[in-house]
Amino acid sequence: MKPPPFVYHRPASVVAALATLAEAGEDGKVLAGGQSLVPLLNMRLTQPGHLVDINRIRELSYVDAGSDAVRVGALTRHAELARHPGVPALLREATGCVAHPAIRNRGTTVGSIVHADPAAELPAVLALLRGSVTLASAAARPGRARPDQEIVRRSVAAADFFLGPLTSAVRPDELAVEAVFPRPAPRSGTAWLELSRRKGDFALCGTGVLVTLDEDRRVTGATGAYTGVGPVPVLVELTEAVAGRPVDAVDWDRAGTLAAGAVAPEDDIHATAAYRRQLVRVLSARAGAAAARMAVADG
Repeated sequence: MKPPPFVYHRPASVVAALATLAEAGEDGKVLAGGQSLVPLLNMRLTQPGHLVDINRIRELSYVDAGSDAVRVGALTRHAELARHPGVPALLREATGCVAHPAIRNRGTTVGSIVHADPAAELPAVLALLRGSVTLASAAARPGRARPDQEIVRRSVAAADFFLGPLTSAVRPDELAVEAVFPRPAPRSGTAWLELSRRKGDFALCGTGVLVTLDEDRRVTGATGAYTGVGPVPVLVELTEAVAGRPVDAVDWDRAGTLAAGAVAPEDDIHATAAYRRQLVRVLSARAGAAAARMAVADG
């Protein structure tokens, strides 16, 4: 299969990329890693008139592992993120589950988030950590040369970013330039678990859990994030099932049961809704226990 005809653009700066996107409007698509976009082009499920390749904009390739958050540029590959020594365990674990090594070597973290596949790992991690995406657009009219200060940026929280399957809050004239993953609070632990039919396939259900303890090692909060069980990443507050209990006396099966009752998956060719709920229950319990152990070590 071959993609439909399009005009290829290869801007060398964010400013030039934004000018091109502003001119192209609804008819433009951004190419970063291309691991999702190229198959869609080849199957003609998307037919943009303009393809804007941002791979020459090297300023967008970075991982800034600060004390409060990890900031990931739009051209950072999954493999680069996973190898970075300052990246938290949750990001490393989830990124390591993305497809296959060849795809992780080329695909980008921000591109995966913008693609907004409800079965993908990184959108769920962003939602669990209450992260955000930074979007840039041109302040001047299309086609006019503009200095960097004429770039307009806005930050969209993960809760508002994912609008539906393969649909995000990025406007046609905007470029997603950065994803921000806040670090969990002190005495917190995380875990990521998923189950797929074959290694490298999209998971039938992916589960991330964040657990926070107080100074006495009692659970003060727990949240689960899930892939494959809704049109967007699904967050479930598990706190009521575990709050106030000493960490070594928590019944994580109870948290799993709560999570399974809160999701509403649908039957499809890969699994029944009932099976996906069962996965939510089991993976929540296992990930919750693992996250609690990490929280103890962090405290």
